[in-house]
Amino acid sequence: MSREEILSKVREAFVTILEHDNFKLADETTADDVDGWESVTHMMIITEVEKTFDIKFKLMDLMNMNNIADLLNTIESEL
Repeated sequence: MSREEILSKVREAFVTILEHDNFKLADETTADDVDGWESVTHMMIITEVEKTFDIKFKLMDLMNMNNIADLLNTIESEL
């Protein structure tokens, strides 16, 4: 799966949880850049991403995620 395909599926997960698509996801995007991406919705997004890709993130991976690039890199490593 290409990085662009992964990003597209991640964006779908964000839209599903946040219930809006008024944002752009890029490698440098963080929670501060997206309305509604807060601690509770963060965990819901992570759960949705895990379901989408049929993966389970390790706690250390989650703790080291600072932006979308980190999320995509972790997904790529799990696929």
